[in-house]
Amino acid sequence: MLQTSNWSGCIWTASHQVFPLNYRSIRSLPFALFSKRRSTKFMASLSTPTRPPKPIEVAKRLEQFKTTIFTQMSMLAIKHGAINLGQGFPNFDGPQFVKDAAIEAIQDGKNQYARGYGVPDLNSAVTARFKKDTGLDVDPESEVTVTSGCTEAIAATMLGLINPGDEVILFAPFYDSYQATLSMAGAKIKCITLRPPDFSVPIDELKSLISKNTRAILMNTPHNPTGKMFTREELDAIASLCIENDVLVLSDEVYDKLAFEMEHISIASLPGMYERTVTMNSLGKTFSLTGWKIGWAIAPPHLTWGIRQAHSYLTFATSTPMQFAAGAALRAPDSYYDELKRDYMAKKAILVKGLKDVGFTVYPSSGTYFVIVDHTPFGKENDVAFCEYLIKEVGVVAIPTSVFYLNPDDGKNLVRFTFCKDEETLRSAVIRMKDKLKK
Repeated sequence: MLQTSNWSGCIWTASHQVFPLNYRSIRSLPFALFSKRRSTKFMASLSTPTRPPKPIEVAKRLEQFKTTIFTQMSMLAIKHGAINLGQGFPNFDGPQFVKDAAIEAIQDGKNQYARGYGVPDLNSAVTARFKKDTGLDVDPESEVTVTSGCTEAIAATMLGLINPGDEVILFAPFYDSYQATLSMAGAKIKCITLRPPDFSVPIDELKSLISKNTRAILMNTPHNPTGKMFTREELDAIASLCIENDVLVLSDEVYDKLAFEMEHISIASLPGMYERTVTMNSLGKTFSLTGWKIGWAIAPPHLTWGIRQAHSYLTFATSTPMQFAAGAALRAPDSYYDELKRDYMAKKAILVKGLKDVGFTVYPSSGTYFVIVDHTPFGKENDVAFCEYLIKEVGVVAIPTSVFYLNPDDGKNLVRFTFCKDEETLRSAVIRMKDKLKK
C-alpha cells in the first residue's frame, strides 16, 4: 500500500529521499582509478560505518508539502510498466518548424543571457497574439514579462504582488503550485469548491467570501483538473465583484488554445478588468514542448513592476534560443490551432468513450486535455486507493484529485485522466481497463 500523510488538508503519497554518493556506491568505481597505495587506504576506509541520514530540513512555510503527486505517479508508472495517463505531458513531439527555429537561434549564436523580461522578438509576438485573441493592445516593453514557464509566472506574480496576510481566493480543485507559492508569499488562502457535474462557480458563495482583506482571486480557465471553462456569465459576475471590491484577478490561461465546447474568454478583455488583471500563459501546452519552460505574464505597468522584481531574483532570465523559437511559434497561422483542436478532439473522443464503456461516470470536459471521472463504481475507499489499484493491477496511471483540494474529502471520489497521448497509447490504456478493471 502507498503510505499517505495528511498535511494541511492535502493527502500526499510518501516520497523517497535521494542521498548523495556514499562509500557503497564508490565500491563500483573502476579499481584502476586508484594507485596501489591509495587504493589500499581507500579500501580500508570502507569498513567505517556509514553515517545515518540526517532528518530532512525544510522551511516551515513549505513543510506541509511533499513530492508532487505528478512526480510520484510518474515514478510508479515506470516501476510497474503502466501506461501514464496521469501527468499532463504529451508523448509526441512539438512541430518541426518551432524546433528548427530553436536550432537556427542556437547556430546564430543567440546563447547568452537574454534581457531579463524577455527578448524583444518574443515580447512582440506575445502582444500580437494577445491582441488577436482579446482585441487588447498591450505594450511589449512595459506590460509583458517572459518567465521560465507559466509556473514561474505564477510564482513571480504571487511573490511580487501578494503581501503576508493578504487573502487570496482559489477555486478548488486547483493546480498544486498555487497553494505552494501562496504559502511562500505568506498569503491567507480562502477556497471555493467547484462541484460536479458541471463544476459551476457558486457566485453567492464567492461574494460572501470577499472581505476588505481580499487582495486577489486566482483562477484558471480552461480549468485543470476538471476541464471546465468559465462561462461569460461567470466571468462577468467575477469581474463585477472585483471592480466593486478593488480585487485583482490572477488568471492562468495556459490551456486557452485547447477549448472544445465554447470559445475561450480572457477575463482581462472584459470592461474595466485589464487594469486589475495578470494574464499568465505559456508555450508548452499549445505546442507540445513542455520541457522548454517558456511562459509569460501580461499585466498593466503598475502590476508588471512587482512581477518583474520577483522574476529578477527567481530566474532573472529565460533560455535565449528557446525564446526566439517561441516567437516563431506564436506567429503560426490559424490553421495550426485548428488542426491542434481537431487532433485533441479525436484523442478526447477515444478516451471518453473508452472510460464510459469501462463503467466510469465521466464528467464533461470543455477544455484542457484532462477528463475527470467518478471512480466509486469500482468499490475502492478513496481516490488514492483506486489509483494505486489501477497502477499495480491494471497497468494504467491516473491522478487522485484529493491533492488538489484544501479538504481532501471533496475529491476522494474523483480521479483525473489525460488524453495528451498518441491514439495508440490511449487505445491500449482503454483495452487494459476493459480487460482488468473489475466492478
